[in-house]
This record gives sequence, C-alpha cells and structure tokens, in this order.
Amino acid sequence: MPEIILRPATEDDAADMLALYAPYVIQTTVSSEYEPPSLDEFIGRMRTYTVRLPWLVCTIDGEVVGYGYAAPHRTRAAYQWSVETSIYVAPEWHRHGIAGAIYAALFELLAMQGYYNIYVGITSPNERSMKFHKAMGFIISGAYQESMYKFGQWRDVLWMGKSLRPHEGEPQPTVPFPEIQDSPLVSRALRQAVQRIHL
Repeated sequence: MPEIILRPATEDDAADMLALYAPYVIQTTVSSEYEPPSLDEFIGRMRTYTVRLPWLVCTIDGEVVGYGYAAPHRTRAAYQWSVETSIYVAPEWHRHGIAGAIYAALFELLAMQGYYNIYVGITSPNERSMKFHKAMGFIISGAYQESMYKFGQWRDVLWMGKSLRPHEGEPQPTVPFPEIQDSPLVSRALRQAVQRIHL
C-alpha cells in the first residue's frame, strides 16, 4: 500500500515543488509567469507567505506529487480576511483526487485561522479547472477581460470565489498558520483530506 502524506511544506521540499511547477510556466497558461523562478526566489516566496498562510505538499512514497498554498488576495487592510489559492499536481497524478484533497485541507485550515473568502484566477479557456472549482464549491465572481498576454495571445482571467463562513458581525484578526500548524486539529484535517485521494 503506497504511503500518502499531506503535510505543511518545508524549504526542503522547495526543489521538488519547483520542478513540478516549472512545466506549468513553460508549457501552459495556468501560470502567468513567462520563466520559472530560481530556487532562491521560490524559497523566498515560501518564506514570505508562510509567515501567515499554509503551504501544503502531498507526497506518495516520498515523491512530491502536488502542492498548494494560500497567498494574500490584496495587501490593504480591508482585504485581510481574503486569500487567493493555487494548486499544482504532477500531470501523471491527475484524476486521483490530489487537488481536491489539498483544497479540502486548505478550506479547513484557513477557516481555523479566521479567513472568510478564497479566490482563484483561472486563465480562459480552462473548462476542466472551472468544473473542478465548481465541484469544490466555488462560484463565478467575474472576469478580467484580455488582461493576460502569453504565447502570443491576449487571454481573459476568470475569477471564482468561495466563502468559508457567514459574513456576520465584525471579523476577528486572523491567526498566523505557524501558531496552529502543530495542533491536533490541523493534523486531523490533513489526515481526513488524504482520504479523498484514490490510487
């Protein structure tokens, strides 16, 4: 039986995560970057975001097969309860429930932290990603028409959103992920999410 683990990513995972991400940059419009970041730059991004937000990695028998993370939606104060998420899965591991497991865990962890909203930008056309996000509870929020230029073509970016809790009353400050990542609740959320993966 393969060993499937979903856990917070560390800098030791960075090279494997970057190797997984780079083809998305070079070959697809999933990423808006033209060139893959250097390893140092990638680690710098991890350090910047993980001060407050979760980065998760999924491994099967020790091999990194997918990862996902949350980043600030915008930096000004009134947006502090909203995040953007990104998930990348190795192509050979698509359709095994890995992206859904990572999302399920992120939903739980971000809710524990006190976040209200998750947004994702999807370069159009990408019907598969749209269907996946709808299945995960996202709804269409709007679009930035012809806002991205890659591979010789202007492209729309469709935005989808998901609420993590009712928007009632004054929100409390969010809790940085490092303050809860070793808690039993986080461990349980990660274990439960792994059950969504089928090999």
